Amino acid sequence: MDLQLELNKAGGFKNLELLAKQVVEGFIAGMHKSPFHGFSAEFAEHKIYNQGESTKHIDWKLYAKTDRLYTKRYDEETNLRCHLILDNSTSMHYPETAGITIDNLNKSAFSALACASLMHILKKQRDAVGLSIYSDTYDFYAPEKGSERHHQMLLSKLSEAAVSKSESKSTETYTYLHQIAEKIHRRSLIFVFTDMFQTSEDDEKLFEALRHLKHNKHEVVLFHVFDKTRELAFEFDNRPKRFIDVETGEHINLYPDNIKDNYEKAVKNYFKSLRLKCGQYRIKYVEADIRKGFNQILTTYMIERQKFV
Repeated sequence: MDLQLELNKAGGFKNLELLAKQVVEGFIAGMHKSPFHGFSAEFAEHKIYNQGESTKHIDWKLYAKTDRLYTKRYDEETNLRCHLILDNSTSMHYPETAGITIDNLNKSAFSALACASLMHILKKQRDAVGLSIYSDTYDFYAPEKGSERHHQMLLSKLSEAAVSKSESKSTETYTYLHQIAEKIHRRSLIFVFTDMFQTSEDDEKLFEALRHLKHNKHEVVLFHVFDKTRELAFEFDNRPKRFIDVETGEHINLYPDNIKDNYEKAVKNYFKSLRLKCGQYRIKYVEADIRKGFNQILTTYMIERQKFV
């Protein structure tokens, strides 16, 4: 799966380009251009020199061509720090698929492509991005940076995650979230992509870890990744099937229609509980249905970034 190639096919991406254009033109403050002007290696625009200003940043080459004084106005190299966290546990590789394409994604591939899409926008905005990936172990960590080399390395790791499946059945999400929280020291916008499945601990420990992520004034957005058709609506034909828990290996044989109503009720209550707990701890909760594309995720990013800066 070539994430660079697939990025350009993401639904809603044209809308983001339109937003970026509006930002560059100054219609949306803080979305693309920083409201603070530092002096980085790349300047953002020229402005007419006003008498009394420092002459340090006058563009003398432009003066030689136009006989008018202009100063170079710069954006800060990093306007925002963002850390992406990807759950790549066994359950995230559901549903099983013969080949991953933009129209046929499992939860892990969907999350990897969503992360890559966010990275694409962050790169255009000169923001720094970091990445953590965990499965049955803490597989990968990279601090927030904004270089092209760093960007390519993260894309490579996301590509690997999309096609690599852990053989282990257990996932201790709460443990790795605590470890990640200890590594992020400067105030950051943190996005977590997970299906919220775990086998060893209750939800309270998981939310303790999510609360830990919020220390140092970080903002946390939880993207709850799931296949709505199968995992929420339980839409299967009513032939006898064996359902296997990919996290524990346990299985049950049944006719789907026999448990559909009770299953839906239980899962909807669980989702409601997650939303309420996230609200209680001031964590942004976003349902991320892998069958609905990336518009919801990218729109959430734009909104949260505006609030963050």
